[in-house]
Order: sequence, then C-alpha cells, then structure tokens
Amino acid sequence: MGLPPNPVPSVNAATATSVSVWRMLAVVPPHLAALALMLHSETDLNGRLGFLLAWGLINCGWIAALRRPALSGALSLTMVVLLVLLSRLKHDIVQMTANFVDLMVIDRDTVAFLFTIFPDLRWSAIGAALLTIPLMYALWWLDPFRIRRQPALAAAMLFLAGLVGYATAWPDEAWRSYYDDGYLSKFARSGVTAVSDFFNYGFMESDAVVADQLKLPLEQACHPAGRRPNIIMIHDESSFDIRAAAQVKVPAGYGAHFKSFDGQARKFLAESNGGPSWFTEYNVLAGLSSRSFGRFAYFVTRIASRRVERGLPLALRRCGYTTTALYPANGAFMSARNFQTTTGMQRFFDAHDLGSSRVEPDRFFYDKALGLMPQRGAQQPFFMFVYLAANHFPWQTKFRPELTPDWRNLGNAPVVEEYLRRQALSVTDYAAFLARLKKQYPAQPFLIVRFGDHQPEFSPQLLDPELDEAGIGKKLMAYDPRYYATYYAIDALNFQPVDSPAIMDTIDAAYLPLVIQEAAGLPLDPSFAEQKAIMLRCRGLFYGCGDGAEARRFNRLLIDAGLIKNL
Repeated sequence: MGLPPNPVPSVNAATATSVSVWRMLAVVPPHLAALALMLHSETDLNGRLGFLLAWGLINCGWIAALRRPALSGALSLTMVVLLVLLSRLKHDIVQMTANFVDLMVIDRDTVAFLFTIFPDLRWSAIGAALLTIPLMYALWWLDPFRIRRQPALAAAMLFLAGLVGYATAWPDEAWRSYYDDGYLSKFARSGVTAVSDFFNYGFMESDAVVADQLKLPLEQACHPAGRRPNIIMIHDESSFDIRAAAQVKVPAGYGAHFKSFDGQARKFLAESNGGPSWFTEYNVLAGLSSRSFGRFAYFVTRIASRRVERGLPLALRRCGYTTTALYPANGAFMSARNFQTTTGMQRFFDAHDLGSSRVEPDRFFYDKALGLMPQRGAQQPFFMFVYLAANHFPWQTKFRPELTPDWRNLGNAPVVEEYLRRQALSVTDYAAFLARLKKQYPAQPFLIVRFGDHQPEFSPQLLDPELDEAGIGKKLMAYDPRYYATYYAIDALNFQPVDSPAIMDTIDAAYLPLVIQEAAGLPLDPSFAEQKAIMLRCRGLFYGCGDGAEARRFNRLLIDAGLIKNL
C-alpha cells in the first residue's frame, strides 16, 4: 500500500513563492525612492528630465558592471543620496551646491577641512559603511535577475547621449548653483560642461602660442631707490560703499572709510559677488584673474596651489621683504595655506594658529598682526596680509552687539542695519589699529592698502529691487560692474606713496599687487612690468579687456616662463 502524499512540498512551494516575491520586490524600492527624491529636490520639468537621464545612466552603468538590477538600484540610490547630502552640506558652508568639478579637484585639503569642522563625520562614514555593506551583500544574494551586460551598456550609452544633448541644449548656469535644490540635475549637467571645457582648454584659458617672451625675474634684481615701507594689505570682508543703492540710509560721515590718503575714493572690481572671498584672494596674491578658469573658477585657489608660482609675496621677497598672512578660517579651506605658500607667503597663521574658534571682530586680527610684526628697529621690511571676517554673512543675527552700545537703527531693512553696524565697528577697529601702529612704530614707514573683497549677498536686490532672481542672475553672469564694484584705499604712515599712473580711480582686482608695488616705489619684475603695460593700455581692465584676450595672452607668457605649470 502506497504512503499518503507528503504535505511538506506544498508548504515549500508557498515558501519558495514568498521568497521569490520578496526577491522581486527588492528591485522596485530603490526606483520608487529615487522618484520621491526627484519630486522633492527637482523644482521644475527641466530639472526632473536631467534627474531621470542621470538616474538611468548611473543605474544602467551599475547593471553593466554587476548584472544584478536590485543591487544596482540600491547602489545608484546610495550614490544619489550621498550626493544630495554632500550638496546640502556644501551649501550650508559656502552657499553653493556640489558639482562635477568637486570630483575633478578633490584633494587632501578638502577631506582634512571636512573632518576638521565636522569631527564626527569620520565615525558617521564608518558607521554608514558597516551598515551598508551587509545590506548590499543581502541584495546580491536575493536578486533573482541577471541582465546581460551588452544591453545594459547600450542603454547606459543612450542615457549618456541623452544627457549630453540635454546639457548642450540647457547648459548649467553658474548662478543656479547658489540655489539649494536640483542637486543631481545640476551635478550631471556640470559634468558634461566641465569635461568639455577641460578638453578644450584645460583648467585655465591661455593662448596656444605668443610671439613675445618674459624674462625670468632674478632673485637679486630688486634695488629700490628710496626707503622701503612696511606693507600691510587688509582684506575688508564683504565691504563696499552701500550708497550705491540710493534708497539706503547711512550714518553721518559714512563715506570716509572708503577714501585714501589723498581724499580720493577708488573702485575695486572684484570677480565675485556675495560669498567666494577666495576669488579675490587669488586676484590680490597671484595678480591674475579667476575668470581665466571659466567653469573651474570656483576652485581657483585649490587648482592654483603648487601650480601658479607668481604673485605679490614672491615679488616682495625678491625686494627683501618677509611675508606673513593671518587667515580667519581653517588653513585647509579651499587650500588656502597651500595656495598662499605657492605665491610666496613664508608664514601662514590660520584660525587654529591664532587661537580662534569662532568669528572674531576686526580688532582680534589687528592685535594678532601687531604681535607678529618684527620688533622696532628691524632692518628687513615686512609684508603682512590681514584677512578680516567680522562682516561675513549672515546678517540676520547680531554679531557682538555689546561692541556697539551707541548704535541706533536708521530705518533700513534688518540685514542692512546689521551690515551698517558691522561696518561702523570695522571703522572703529581700524582707527584703533592705526593709533597703535603709530605708537608702536613711531618712525617706521608704512604703506597700508585696504580692499573690499566682494559685495554682500543681498546687494543685487538693493541695487535692482525691480528684478527677479533670474534677472539678477543674468546680470551677475554678464559681470555687471555695479554688482562687483567695492573699494580700495591707500593709507600711509611716515611715508609718501609714490605717484603712479597705475593708481587709477577704478581697477580690476588682479591689478592690486601692481598698484601696491608702484605706490611703494619698488622696481617691477618682468611679469609685473608687462602687466603694467596691459593695465595702461586697457585703462584698468584685465580679463574684461578684449573679452579675455589680454588675460589669455598674459597667461601664456607666464606658462612659457615656467611661472604657471600643469594647467
């Protein structure tokens, strides 16, 4: 007699069906999550199209490599979520979202800076890896599908072609990177344009060939005719004459801070608006234009580190100066320490070196500068770059209100009131610094040059209140000088600045090193002598002269002379 049928197989069949369903469902959730992320982060149809093309490219790329759609979807989602998180982190720090160039120029300084300001980030990354790796292994095991590599690779190529066409038809606009949205679509478009630009002209624009050549500056070729003044260059954070906006009410005597020793108010045309001080840092130390870097300009100091061996500190060292910088942030930020060392800075003190862990008033840096200056009677003159930070955004909160007990509001918008209050504090601190400098060095000559590194982020709305964000963005991209004009001022103690045609009423930021050397009466090395000829020929414009032609020619001269390398 036969045995009755064993009921176990039916249970196994149900279990197997359940497992198969779970395995099939492992493929779907990453795509649903990506769809939700797209709807949340991409604000218009254009951005969503870019998101879908980028998502398809990433997902098909992983499938071509792994053949498993569930694991590929999970890895794609992990990459996109990581991009969004890093973009938001970057926006919180520097008011811009991540783009493809961040990957092209990533370096030790970037990683060191992140781990310094976010000490728990290292452990968070380790914890996320420990959580993610077992999950990815489970998906590898659960995934029931195997997709052939050739069709997946063909699909990836189609998505790539679509993305290239999309980025060509709607290229990324630099001003959009200030918006805290559209993370993946902006990143994808920037990848197409950045790679294209890099293959076309590298990191920096320059002519292919030039007929002329620069002579290399000789170490002992600088012999000033008169007494060499000590030189102090002051980076006046976010400062400009706000009277450019006619509707703003200012306190009595407001404009005096922007005038030089001769009573003249002079304009300084920066190459950034609202945030990236390192653009101007590059201008005033290297004496060159960040605009020559095109789409790579945002990373100018990181790219120029160990590559651009030309600048004001190097020129002054050839004239016997010692060179020192006081920097208000971590020295790894945008490779500031490495960049300034490349341009000839011998001593570099960042916030940690100076004993600062927060935003400090100007007097803090002036006090530190006085403490770092050589003792009275030293034979060797010095150059000191003092980088201020008290007038940095945000202006929605009051910075050290106890330092201005007599301040009274003037009837402007709150951010404008706070901005004016901080400017008033800067004026007071600068006057106190001059008084101490006179007392500490009663007979030594000083040349002091101050400049506003860029306008505050709210200035375009003040200058053109009738324009919307898109209209302002277009003016920023067109380099409307009203949005980029700040000030530069020349002061002196026990020294008469030398009169020179280079000390113009309006100059591009890249000419400030030349102006300083001329006002100090120092001989120019061949590169600065050539740049002076350009300045006089172009009436104070540099990159804007000939739509970049003069800057491209000059860059090639510096490359041929070995002063710019690997760009």
